[in-house]
Amino acid sequence: MKLKTLFVSAMLTLFAVGVQAQGNVKIAYVDTDYILAQMPEAKQIQSELQAYQRQLTNKIQATMQGLQQQYQEYQQGAATMTEQARQEKEQQLQELQQQIQQDQQEAQLAMQRKEGELLEPVYEKIQTNIDKVAEQNAYTHIFSAGVPGNPILLYVKNKEEADISDMILQAMGITPTTGSSGTGTDGSNNR
Repeated sequence: MKLKTLFVSAMLTLFAVGVQAQGNVKIAYVDTDYILAQMPEAKQIQSELQAYQRQLTNKIQATMQGLQQQYQEYQQGAATMTEQARQEKEQQLQELQQQIQQDQQEAQLAMQRKEGELLEPVYEKIQTNIDKVAEQNAYTHIFSAGVPGNPILLYVKNKEEADISDMILQAMGITPTTGSSGTGTDGSNNR
């Protein structure tokens, strides 16, 4: 982790030296999570993901109920089973339990794929509008605010002027909500 921090610090230092050499540099950042949360598409995506998750969960729960039923039957009849029949039934139960674990892992991966599939066009829309706002306002560099616990933007002297998340929302025709994560159109901080 120290190596990663050292690398990021070195890159930012090199970037800062390059920025000073260039002269007309205008830097800003955006909070894509904030932007995404305010997009109308976000609710639809969330709804679709919840429905998909319910579908996957129902399938796994049905298999788990089948396992429980077979286990109860095994417990009730174990005393009267031959050793070979008992071993075969235990093997079946074990295989079914392994199948449930595999289904759970596959469901997790399927959820990640579905989320990526649904979010890709939205992130493309955000990026298109970031490019548009950058061109219109002569920004030379726009950074991401990062994710909680893993920021990409480590320091900003004037957050109110540097955060252009609300400008991106406005470029998409979305009125930013006040009191949320972002700045107002007048440059005031609404965080």
